[in-house]
Amino acid sequence: MATKAMTRSPGHRCSECGWSTVKWVGRCGECQAWGTVSEIGAVKIKTTAAVAVDSPAIRIGEVDARQAKARSTGVSEFDRVLGGGLVRGAVVLVAGEPGIGKSTLLLDVAARAARQDQTVLYVSAEESAAQVRMRAERIEAMARNLFLAAETDLATVLGHINQIGPDLVVIDSIQTIASGEVEGAAGNVSQIREVAASLIQLAKARGISILLVGHVTKDGSIAGPRVLEHLVDVVIQFEGERHSRLRLVRAVKNRYGPTDEVGCFDLSDIGIVGLPDPSGLFLSSRDLIVPGTCVTVALEGRRPLVTEVQALLAATTAPSPRRTTSGLDGSRVAMILAVLEKRANVPVRQADCYVSTVGGVRLSEPASDLAIALAMASSVSDRALPPGTVAMGEVGLAGEIRAVTGIPRRLAEAARLGFRKAVVPKGALGTDPTPAGMDVTEVCDIREAVSLGLPGQAGK
Repeated sequence: MATKAMTRSPGHRCSECGWSTVKWVGRCGECQAWGTVSEIGAVKIKTTAAVAVDSPAIRIGEVDARQAKARSTGVSEFDRVLGGGLVRGAVVLVAGEPGIGKSTLLLDVAARAARQDQTVLYVSAEESAAQVRMRAERIEAMARNLFLAAETDLATVLGHINQIGPDLVVIDSIQTIASGEVEGAAGNVSQIREVAASLIQLAKARGISILLVGHVTKDGSIAGPRVLEHLVDVVIQFEGERHSRLRLVRAVKNRYGPTDEVGCFDLSDIGIVGLPDPSGLFLSSRDLIVPGTCVTVALEGRRPLVTEVQALLAATTAPSPRRTTSGLDGSRVAMILAVLEKRANVPVRQADCYVSTVGGVRLSEPASDLAIALAMASSVSDRALPPGTVAMGEVGLAGEIRAVTGIPRRLAEAARLGFRKAVVPKGALGTDPTPAGMDVTEVCDIREAVSLGLPGQAGK
């Protein structure tokens, strides 16, 4: 194969993602990492000549689409996030904090796949084979076609795959597998890149589905080079508080399905169980009506989740009042506070503000803005909203309440759980009927919403 070589002047390259630049900078322009850009020597750029093609390109209509058909994993909540199941040749990266349940879930998935006449190889690079078996017995994940190997060498892992010929491979975890062809300890940038590239190439060539467990850093991002997330087909993030049994699974990237679905699981001593109907888990006791609470309905993909927002505003003499949030975007809460003060005359300027969701769920969509605003206004006035009230809508800087998608579906879920009063943006329902037994109030701005939910509060 003929090649031509030419030389360019020395430059600088990021050790995390490979981004290059002519001059040195302190922060990588691609992955935004600090202190990873270093000088490289003169680089010979090789241009590769064309060669004869063994398998010619075919028309797109002649491609067999059945090869991309998803197979169920046996865990319905996991299938929901994946987009129906695992595709042959797909490489899925499952990331999350230590002890959150990644290994437990994937061991359960491996056992269920093995019971469906699939050959499964579980590679444990962090625990011994005996430890994995003890967990499998505890969560009832024993299966005849489930093979177990405790290895940390990439070549040995590839040898096991060649010997067994599995349909599904689970690697726990990719940061602890090392290749003898690459210098450095397991977990560094070069090792992770080499291990991932080898496994992905194998998966695509043989049609093997591979599940990779990934560690996260202190700030919650996936450890290792950012190129790892670009190489794999699906990136799944585990969420949940360590002291809570509830676990949420989201797809951050998905080449085979949506990225807005969420799977709900209950992690206990006997394993991890999917929750097909999680509504009501994010609500406090409805027998006690207190100020500072409001319920909203969030849409996670096609699934509506009824969630409660709690707010506590207490007067303070400090020059800079505290703003603390849990499960909500802090900058968005600060914006809603400013809108309440300016557009609805709700006195929140000299008050410490604590806003949280119930059950450890995280609300990120703007539809929860109105519920946050009403919860904070309720806390300031020390008056509770009418029992059985839900609110949904986006709050703008001008104080207007903007429409959000899926209002009929949200209202139907709220009505199913017994809520009888709703505050929604004006015109959000359109021609859709109101759920039976529910009183829906349409508002156009934040002042009207506060005055209807808490009569006499706005405009003081």
